[in-house]
Amino acid sequence: MTGTFVEVPLPRAAGTAPAARRSAWRAVRRIAPPYLYLTPAVALLVVWTYRPLAQTFYLSLHSWNLVPTSPMREVGFANYGRLLTTPELGESVLRTLVVIAGMLPFTVLIPVVVGLLTRRVRGRAAAVYRGLVFAPMLVAPVAGAAVWQWLLDPTSGVVNRLLGSELNWINTTGTAQLVIIVITGWHVVGFAALVVSAGLTGIDPDYAAAAQVDGASKGQITRWVTLPLLSPTLAFLVLMTVLLSAQWTFPLVDTLTQGGPAGSTTNLYYLLWEYGFRSHDAGLAAAAGVIFFLGFIVLAALLASLADRLSHHDD
Repeated sequence: MTGTFVEVPLPRAAGTAPAARRSAWRAVRRIAPPYLYLTPAVALLVVWTYRPLAQTFYLSLHSWNLVPTSPMREVGFANYGRLLTTPELGESVLRTLVVIAGMLPFTVLIPVVVGLLTRRVRGRAAAVYRGLVFAPMLVAPVAGAAVWQWLLDPTSGVVNRLLGSELNWINTTGTAQLVIIVITGWHVVGFAALVVSAGLTGIDPDYAAAAQVDGASKGQITRWVTLPLLSPTLAFLVLMTVLLSAQWTFPLVDTLTQGGPAGSTTNLYYLLWEYGFRSHDAGLAAAAGVIFFLGFIVLAALLASLADRLSHHDD
């Protein structure tokens, strides 16, 4: 008698599939919370940042006069060619560099001096000091511009009375840019001073104490201990100044000079605004926005890399 062997599969252990599913579900529940927390922020970033950037690039490839009933006409990269050949672009870049250079004393030098001189202020006096220093930052730029316009009035202004002159500070080519820089610096110096004060507070006092034990003077401690340890804060302020100076001046330029006199206060940001809302050339304004955005990204990356190399950290 011959028999035939038939392979019979082993019975699957009961509960293997549900156990695997429960394990996968536990893994998902363990991994998902950070991404769920990030979802609202990422969604807002996409809607309010990346989507407008994509729309700006799309608009830069078209010619449009901002009239809703007027159709957009595709022109390719012609707007970029027009922009790069306009003399106003180079002049506005130079004026922007002047603004950045003029703002650095207000965002770095003066705040460091104020922070070092007042670092020993304690108690209620410290709160009063911080409030007084930060107060100009709370003034709306347009309101501040109105006050400064009255102070700089050529006939009855306080500044001309003190100086004994009749100079038209705002409407003179040689002084208009200086006025914009000084008023903007007055607005932001309090914020920068508080940032420096926070940076000084974060420095371990044991370093200064050790240097003093070794015979270092106060000036040597400031030069060789405090300022190097403050370098990350200073690098942050320099980066903010380079990237945002022209933007900080925009409300004052629009309120006081409208880019004049003779274009002497027209920087990159105001040039972009003029292309879009005075010349009604949306394509050219969008192309300028794209180029400025890419240029500032490259500049920010270079400054951040340089700051990492030169900064000293209190580890």
